[in-house]
Order: sequence, then structure tokens, then C-alpha cells
Amino acid sequence: MSGDLIRVSEIFGPTIQGEGALIGQPTVFVRTGGCDYRCKWCDTLHAVDSAYRDQWCPMTPEAVMMQVEILSGGQPLTVSLSGGNPAIQPLGDLIDLGHAEGYRFALETQGSIARDWFSTLDVLTLSPKPPSSGMAIDWQKLAECVEAAGPGTQVVLKVVIFDEADYAFARDAAARYPDLMLYLQPGNHTPPAPEDANGAIDMAGIMDRMRWLVDKVSSDRWYTATVLPQLHTLIWGNLRGV
Repeated sequence: MSGDLIRVSEIFGPTIQGEGALIGQPTVFVRTGGCDYRCKWCDTLHAVDSAYRDQWCPMTPEAVMMQVEILSGGQPLTVSLSGGNPAIQPLGDLIDLGHAEGYRFALETQGSIARDWFSTLDVLTLSPKPPSSGMAIDWQKLAECVEAAGPGTQVVLKVVIFDEADYAFARDAAARYPDLMLYLQPGNHTPPAPEDANGAIDMAGIMDRMRWLVDKVSSDRWYTATVLPQLHTLIWGNLRGV
């Protein structure tokens, strides 16, 4: 049994991956607790803010994998490691355990912390936070994450877009990493508190940004970018556990 415990906010699924390179694919989510960022528009504060720390359960990799297998009925699928920032957590042993049983692992992080076990992931999504987040990007740390993943891991970029400044940021990211697939996602603005059982969202605002983003990419002839919505948000809003 591993001695390193993983702080888990929630484990849920199977459902579909709602965004990025694996959108629409059946997935079990392991959402870890804790983050080194405090983005203004964070939609998972229950996995970020230390005020919810008492809701995060310390679990061994074996216990996490057991729950994943129960949820998936023992049939291997993709396990999405999210947060918060899952790179904070000791996830290497969990990935090894799951791979031994045929599961695939995808992880999304802002690219602020590089881990050697990134090279064992199947998919690494780096989502550097644009100006609207209120956070400052460290391009060197992002580069360290790309390097840590190595040639055996599929690495993609994803940038949330709210406005022109975010769009310019995404263009900069694409110029720095022209060989990586880049996904653009209209921002999910002003999320409700995690306790809001209705999971209400600003659907009109999201769709306005989606249309603007599609038109912007097309008029700029930025043909290497992929524009996608948050599919899970369109279906379920900001409800937890979906």
C-alpha cells in the first residue's frame, strides 16, 4: 500500500468529458482538493478554497482506484484527474495502478507545477490562465511541464476566453507552442456558489462569447485553433458531480 495520500474533493461518473481533446468521451473524474491559483472566475471553488478543506478526503491510491473501478463497473475507461490543481497531489502511484488494469489517465493543470509522473499520463492538458483570471502566467514553468511530459504523453493547450485580452494571450500561447493542439473555450462567467443546487449559469453570456469567438477565429483566419464549448455546462450548468 502506498504511503502518499491524495486529497480528494470528489470522485464521480461515469459521465462524459465536457471539454478539450477528449470531449464527449466516457470518463470517471477524480477531482483533487487544493490549488495554488485563485482565478476570479473559478467554477470549482469547492476544490480550490481552503474553506472547503474539511470536505477533502485523504485517500490512498488504492482506495481511489477501488472507487474508480466500482463506478466504471470494472471496465477500463479514461480517468480524468482534475482539481483545483491536481499537480499538487502525489498521483504517480494511482496512474500506475490504473494503467495496470487498462485505464487511461488524462490530467488538466494550469502548468504552474511540473511533476516527473506527467510522462506516464496518456493526455496532459495545460490550461494557462489568461488575464481575465487575475493570475500571472509563468511561461518557464509551463515549459517545464511540457518537458516533463516527454514524447510519450499527448500534450494539448486549452485557454479560456472572455475578451480581447484573453484572445491575444491565446495567440501568444499558440505562437510559443505551434506544434501543440490548442483548444479555445468561451468563459463560464460569474459561477454560483458551490452550494447552489440549481447550478444556474449565464447561458446567454456564454453563447454570446461562443459566437464572438467563432467569428473572431474565422475572420483572423486562425485555422489551427479549435473552438469548443464546455459541453457539460451546456447540459447540466454548474452542478457538482457531473
